Parts: sequence; structure tokens; C-alpha cells
Amino acid sequence: MKDTLLIKNIGELVTCSGFTSKKGSEMKELHTSHNVSILIEKGIIKEIINSPQPKVISEKDIEVIDAMGGSVLPGFVDSHTHFIFSGYREEEFYLRFQGTSYMDIMKAGGGIANSVNKTRAASKEELVQLGQKRLDDMLSMGITTLEGKSGYGLDLDTEMCQLEAMKTLNEAHAVDIVSTFLGAHALPKEYSGRKKEYIDFIIHKVLPVVKDRNLAEFCDVFCEKNVFEIEESRYLLEEAKKLGFKLKLHADEIVAIGGTELACDLGAVSADHLLQASDKGIKALANSSTIATLLPCTAFSLKEDYARGREMIDSGCAVALATDFNPGSCFTHSIPLLIALACYNMNLSLEEVITALTINGAAALNREKHIGSIDVNKEADLIILKYPSYKFLLYNLGMNVVSKVIKRGILVKTN
Repeated sequence: MKDTLLIKNIGELVTCSGFTSKKGSEMKELHTSHNVSILIEKGIIKEIINSPQPKVISEKDIEVIDAMGGSVLPGFVDSHTHFIFSGYREEEFYLRFQGTSYMDIMKAGGGIANSVNKTRAASKEELVQLGQKRLDDMLSMGITTLEGKSGYGLDLDTEMCQLEAMKTLNEAHAVDIVSTFLGAHALPKEYSGRKKEYIDFIIHKVLPVVKDRNLAEFCDVFCEKNVFEIEESRYLLEEAKKLGFKLKLHADEIVAIGGTELACDLGAVSADHLLQASDKGIKALANSSTIATLLPCTAFSLKEDYARGREMIDSGCAVALATDFNPGSCFTHSIPLLIALACYNMNLSLEEVITALTINGAAALNREKHIGSIDVNKEADLIILKYPSYKFLLYNLGMNVVSKVIKRGILVKTN
């Protein structure tokens, strides 16, 4: 394998250049260059050359990829997924489709509890095999970095098993995995009526093990009415922060209880879902460094109103987009579907969507200084499209237009 890579004949180079998240009107400011090349050394972008066919000393000493006039963008960053799980919930999907609410399904023993039972029964090897196939599919969509959450164990052993499966995959797979501990995803049946005891169990028995084994960078909580409410979420996250975890929140998805404001108050890296975020919450996001991570495929799957992404951007927030791939409320990791929903149903421009899926997705994972844009000295995580313009991401509606995927300067996928 050669240390130097040249990507030549780039018809269009597209990026939201920079090393920080983009807020408000900055999100629509894409930088485009035409008929250029990229020189990469040891996985790092070394130079953007103003020529489609630059002279090199010898192509024998470097690997060359011909973009054939295609558009080149940063690799997509999927900053919210639950991709390690066992079992499926197709029957619940049809119940929801026929009008049964998500919360009613949970009360009847379905929902997260269903996935917990199936994941507890799976071995680490089975979870790794399932995760491998899902990562392969996600890579073909142009996803080069993603976040993976635990939360389908709700006990020590299975939570560790999920996180260890992600660690194994991160070491072996081209896609980078940023792990999040989500033990507070639901209250397990064995702790029914004892929520405070379960939170204390997480704080005193589970989080120290996660930290000691270096299995997760973030701690998350499903902050929701009748799940883990504001003060319960605050207590858990403050203790996690003391242990050195960065914070995330599932916030204001079903009922507006102030989860968005809590995320900003705690300095969380991101607040996710936000379908019911209040005006006060949006203002707090705009005045903070917390990324608003929106999940339009979930709203679509649940037949719910979308988060107010247009208002958030117009108010000065930094918005990221992610798939929320999981076995229940959003069984899809389709980037083409996400792009279409964000543009058509959330009224975001394609330029804002690209920013949300690249530099802002990276910022939602605390990776914006290393990935998420095509800049000299950043990691060479790139996608080459089949077409000469990024506009085909929306124009070729619902279709995957990614031709090649490059991770740290290595061609890892050709479609």
C-alpha cells in the first residue's frame, strides 16, 4: 500500500471548509472548486492542486484515483445511530403504521424492551457479525464516521457486550465508530418502580466499568416524560461528566419537558431529536456550542411532525443530521432518504444538508478539527459521486449516487 494518493480529474470539489461547526447562515456557505486534484500523504490531505491532471514525479510512487469528472465531498458523518442490536420489530412497525402510538407499544412490553430481550440473548460474536453487515451498507452510502449507542442491554453484561462489539468493529472496519453509553435508554423490567435505584446502579456500577475499559466517549440519556425526566437526567449526566464522559441527550422528542435547555445548560456536545423543542430551547441552542442533531427519518417513520430545523438554522443554531438507525422507530440508514426528507419536508437547502452531514456531524462527535471538511491537514475522508455536481444528491431522488469512498487516503469502497 502506497503512502501517497492523488485524486485527479475532480470535476467539482465541494466542502464547508473549516475546523469548527457552522451556525445559522454559515451552513449554506459551501466552497466549490472545479477541475482540481487532491494530494494525500499518509491519510492526511496535503495539497489541493489547481489542475485536473497535475504533473507528478512518478506515478509509480503514488496511487492514483481518477475521479472522471465526478463531484468530490467530505465523507458523511452519521452522528446518531443504534446499529448494534439483535432482532427486529417489524410487527410493531405495522402496529404504528396502523395508528398505535409508540408510547402505547412501549407500555405493552414492546419498544425498547423488545430489543433488550433479543440483544441480551445474543453473543458478542453475533453482534459483531450483524454490525459488520450494517457497516458495509452504511459505507456504501458514503458514511465514513458514525456514532453507535448501547442501550439494548440495560444491565452490566449486555451493555458491555454492545460496547465491546463496537470496539472490535472500530478496530477492524473502515468506518470509524464513536461509542456512546446509553444505559438510561429505558427502565428495565427488573427495576420496575425503582427508577432511582437504576440510575444509581448506572452511576456506581456501570459507568466506572465503561470508563475503566475505555469503551465509550459519550454518555447519553433518553430524557423524556415518563422515561427519565429532567432532574433524573441531570443527576445522571452530571455524575457521568465527573467521570470524564462527554454528554449527549435524547431531548424533547415526544413531549417538550425542557431537555433541550438541559443539554445546553450542561454543555452537552449535542441534543438530539428535538421534535418538540420549545422556542426557549431553540434560543438556548443558538447561544451555546451544543449541536442540534435532527433525525428526519425517525419523524417520517413515526408519522410525526418534523423538528423545526428551518427555524433553528434561521435562529443561529448549528444543525447536524443523522439517520437514527435502530430496530424500532427508524429501521433505515438511507442517506438519500435523509437528504430528501430534510430538503422537502424540513425546508433545508441542499447546501445546509451537506454541512449538517459533514462538518456539523463531525462537531456532534467532537471530531470537527480532524474530519468533516476537505482542508489541508485534515484526514482524507472523501466520497466521489457518479455525477459532476453535488446537486445530484437531491436531483437523483432517493438514489445512492456515491461511486467511491476513501477513508484516511485509502479507497475502501467502490459501488
